Amino acid sequence: MRAIVHHAKSHVGACREILLLLTRYRELTLAMAARELRDRYSGQVLGILWAIAHPVFMIGIYIFLFVIVFKIKIAGVPGMPMDYTTYLLSGMIPWLAMHELLVRSSSAISSSANLVKQVVFPIEVLPVRTVLTSLLTMAVSLAVLVIYTFATHGSIPWTYALLPVLILIQVIWMTGLAYILSTMGVFLRDTKDLMQVGAMMCQYLLPIFFLPNQVPELFRPVLYINPFSYLIWCYQDLLYFGRFEHPWAWLASALFAFAFFGLGYRVFRRAKSVFGNVL
Repeated sequence: MRAIVHHAKSHVGACREILLLLTRYRELTLAMAARELRDRYSGQVLGILWAIAHPVFMIGIYIFLFVIVFKIKIAGVPGMPMDYTTYLLSGMIPWLAMHELLVRSSSAISSSANLVKQVVFPIEVLPVRTVLTSLLTMAVSLAVLVIYTFATHGSIPWTYALLPVLILIQVIWMTGLAYILSTMGVFLRDTKDLMQVGAMMCQYLLPIFFLPNQVPELFRPVLYINPFSYLIWCYQDLLYFGRFEHPWAWLASALFAFAFFGLGYRVFRRAKSVFGNVL
């Protein structure tokens, strides 16, 4: 019992420490996130407009495929208030941000070796920079979903008002993951490729393209083992159902976010002293 209490206190202490640090360097973090976006699209004709064009184009493809080509319909099914495309996008949009984070955070430290080797630079902001840039894709995609929902249903659910709370939970979760993966990326350069493959596989093991009751009972536990499923269910509550269809998923998501946030920073804090030597 003492070990558990000690571990919990260490976890809470780590969360408090990183929150204070990020608050102190919030302006630097925002500036570096903006710079990363500019550098990512520098030299291109449309420049940073590609940050908007990419998610719009991707969401447009999904709408075209499932509205015009496949014409999949679930409206009218008991408990399913809107069309399949809205259901798909409500789960796909947060996953696109998570997918980008999983891939890009793997090189958050290794790609900034010159900054890491500067003694006075707070390298803790580097993984968070990746979190912030990943949110831009989700913000643009959410705007497209709002337009689509208004166009097809005439209104949006009142639960959209709770989006800031859920996005905050996701940001906390993503920050913890970014610290873990950026640390792994220093010692294992294959981390980025592993995450690309793993994220692609995970996408089809989440309740995004299908309804949970469509999964054979034998394989249904896979949905509940995957921690990301709970975040997807929360977004579907807000963006599709317009009600708390999965109330237990909210508690699970908050717990996972807190767990990964503290664990991620503790892993990062323990390893950061040797980053300069490895790089």
